[in-house]
Amino acid sequence: MTVAIIPARGGSKRIPRKNIQHFCGAPMLSYPIRAAQQSGCIERILVSTDDEEIAAIARQFGAEVPFIRPNDLADDHTGTTAVVRHALQWLQARQELPDYACCLYATTPLLQAGDLAKGLAMLQASEQHFVFSAARFSFPIQRALLQTPAGGVTPFDPDSIGKRSQDLPETFHDAGQFYWGRSTSWLDGQHRLFSDAARMLVLPDHRVQDIDTMADWRRAEALYQLLQQAGFDEDLSPNR
Repeated sequence: MTVAIIPARGGSKRIPRKNIQHFCGAPMLSYPIRAAQQSGCIERILVSTDDEEIAAIARQFGAEVPFIRPNDLADDHTGTTAVVRHALQWLQARQELPDYACCLYATTPLLQAGDLAKGLAMLQASEQHFVFSAARFSFPIQRALLQTPAGGVTPFDPDSIGKRSQDLPETFHDAGQFYWGRSTSWLDGQHRLFSDAARMLVLPDHRVQDIDTMADWRRAEALYQLLQQAGFDEDLSPNR
């Protein structure tokens, strides 16, 4: 069995009520729920929230909210893994533990159902414990610059600043969309997500956007509308 777990607490600070604000005409939370429903590989969708309004909207769009998340797992310092582990422990106590669990972030309007299916297939075909969405850095991070206290500039990595981009190793970052894992791996805590225990499903840059500020939000809406007009092209994924 497979389960999607969507953490969606009510106390967002930078964009208040971010998880349920309307994004291009629908509550933000509805987008990952819809992607999970359309993926063809997720049997249950659970939303973990401490907020009754979020719970009601989650149910409206077809997700389960079988419990209200405890307050000690809903503060600014609680990590995602603890929230996923809590949901899986709730399922385990009822003898409903799935084989695979996918953590989906609530603010992922660019998330595509096909990527969820690809991620699960990668995990099932490997001996890894996790598969997560990632993207390439558009500029070599080894050539980053720092500002000195006096206002000057210094290289972050002096040994790399003079090298050509093609001579530097390719670098990636977490795309912040989804994290597939074996339920036992989420629960036992023996394997770290960003380690040799995981693989990356690398997404094209035009389908990755963090949403932490209102400027991010507006950029994501513009990108979503452009992609809707052009069609989300699954064949653009640069995995290799």
